[in-house]
Amino acid sequence: MSEIPMEPGAELPELKITPDRFLTVRYAGASGDFNPIHIDEDFAKQVGLPGRILHGLWTMAQVARAQTEAAGGPHALKALSVQFRGMGVPEAEVTVSSTVRSAQDGIVTVDTVAAQNGVQIIRNAVAELEAG
Repeated sequence: MSEIPMEPGAELPELKITPDRFLTVRYAGASGDFNPIHIDEDFAKQVGLPGRILHGLWTMAQVARAQTEAAGGPHALKALSVQFRGMGVPEAEVTVSSTVRSAQDGIVTVDTVAAQNGVQIIRNAVAELEAG
């Protein structure tokens, strides 16, 4: 089990992942979300997007993944809330960074964001992790 830092301001390891160009199609099949903004490049552009965009829930899953990897497994993630604030795109690195806000009674509260191309696509996210 990983040792979660307990002191406020401590940083957890960053997670960096680059979604490949086919990720949105695979995720649509896994999630059942076949909204054409995720799977049809031409449609996405017709509605004013730069092209296909990532599913918000996929990005949220990366935030959860960063927390569970830092805490030693999914059992440690007790709560997660996020705000979707931007659009992610395939083939550009997503970085999830996390900072300890507080630790009390065996629960570490972590502030976290996911950013891509200098834009926070998830911000004001808060995770509660069980300290090992």
